[in-house]
Amino acid sequence: MIVVDASIALAWCLADEHDDIAEAVLDRVAAEGAVAPAHWPLEVANGLLAAERRRRMSVSDTARAARLLADLGVEIVPVAMSTAAGVSLDTARQLKLSVYDAAYLDLARDRALALATLDEDLARACRAAGVAVAA
Repeated sequence: MIVVDASIALAWCLADEHDDIAEAVLDRVAAEGAVAPAHWPLEVANGLLAAERRRRMSVSDTARAARLLADLGVEIVPVAMSTAAGVSLDTARQLKLSVYDAAYLDLARDRALALATLDEDLARACRAAGVAVAA
């Protein structure tokens, strides 16, 4: 099992962002499962909407992508306010991340899992924090 962020999920959905890393992670998620913090579905949906608005995908493409993601059965982990304003905020400060990205890193660290991301800043922060980056 691995933690997935929005960047990797959007790469699965956007034809012009497909690459070998994203495909390998998708195969791994299908075989082993994945987990993400509570904001992941909203962040992914927002990315899909942004792609629609930029005419990178159609409404039917978005619906197909949403079905693909739902079928993967990514476990969504609730994030308490005390965690968001405590641990994740501290991680964000220390590693110069957004709190959203810190939540992915913290989940990976808490569960001793690798994090799948295409975000170079988040990957760099993971390595600095001793969290494996899935490839």
